[in-house]
Amino acid sequence: MRLLAIALSVLVALISTGCSQGDAKQKKDDAKAAPPALPVSVIEVAPREVPVSFEAVGRTEGSREVQVRARVAGILEKQLYTEGDSVQAGTTLFQIERAPFEIELAQARGTLAQERSREELAQKEAERLKLLADRRAISQKEADQAISAVSQSSGAVQVARARVRQAELNLSYTTVAAPIGGITGRAQQSIGSLVSPTNESAMLTTLTRGDPLWVRFALSEAEFATVRAADKAVEVKLETADGRAYPQSAHVNFSGSTVDAATGTVQMRAEVPNPELALLPGQFVRVRVIAGSQQAIVVPQTAVMQNEGGRFVWLAAEGKAVQRSIRAGNWLGKDWIVLEGLKAGDPVIVDNLVRLRPGAPVAPKKAG
Repeated sequence: MRLLAIALSVLVALISTGCSQGDAKQKKDDAKAAPPALPVSVIEVAPREVPVSFEAVGRTEGSREVQVRARVAGILEKQLYTEGDSVQAGTTLFQIERAPFEIELAQARGTLAQERSREELAQKEAERLKLLADRRAISQKEADQAISAVSQSSGAVQVARARVRQAELNLSYTTVAAPIGGITGRAQQSIGSLVSPTNESAMLTTLTRGDPLWVRFALSEAEFATVRAADKAVEVKLETADGRAYPQSAHVNFSGSTVDAATGTVQMRAEVPNPELALLPGQFVRVRVIAGSQQAIVVPQTAVMQNEGGRFVWLAAEGKAVQRSIRAGNWLGKDWIVLEGLKAGDPVIVDNLVRLRPGAPVAPKKAG
């Protein structure tokens, strides 16, 4: 019985040791086994026609911006507009005191009447002396002096007539009218102020034409070369600061003839209709210049990742995740134009991107 007990103890120990070794081996084998494949959605990229576009930040300005100034000195009596209103060309904006200029005009007209009378008298005198000179009753010198007096009187009449015209012009300047149609600015001078064209008080207000509106922006040398090659096929679209697309299309109406040495850019200007005055002068907008179209590969923006090496996408190659560096162009809606790094038929992974690692097994399926 004693020997039988010893034998049973040895057998139990051997069985326990074998089980422990088997469990350790199983765990080791399980550790060496590959992780399960990660399900991912892929798209097979292919070239398609996309617009050749460039983006820049632009600033709006009035197509015409005019400073309204006083052209004669006087007391500012009336302001006949509301600041910020839209006015037509010729609308009266201010009234300057008229009385001094009415008096000046009356004096000029009186002087003109006097000079005309002198001219008539000189002509009659010259005619009489001419008859006497023909009869040799007086010397020819006296007749010549009479003719000269007529010429001097005619000159004096012309001077007096010019002074009348100047007085009339000065009187008309007392009514300050809008030279163009547009949006009025803040009044720079208060009623009762003495204004003069020779100092800072001459500035009364400003007028800005907001329809059409101009947008100034700049393009790099390479972008400008592409736009210039496209010529009349260029289209300009605007996007406001809140991300909304402006409904009206613009067109380029000016391009610089020199490259800015400091920035390496060329100045551009576009004209855009603004009938509802939705855009205001001085506003910043995003400008998108479209210069024709080209064949390019497009991927969703969500499929593009970025690290210290630049932008990249994940490909599903032979059941494994492969990282591929790309050179991205502009956005196209919710997609991104890829200039380099992909070719037709490449399976680009579009989901589960944060869980991917180089060489990780994937189970690709076509994206819905």
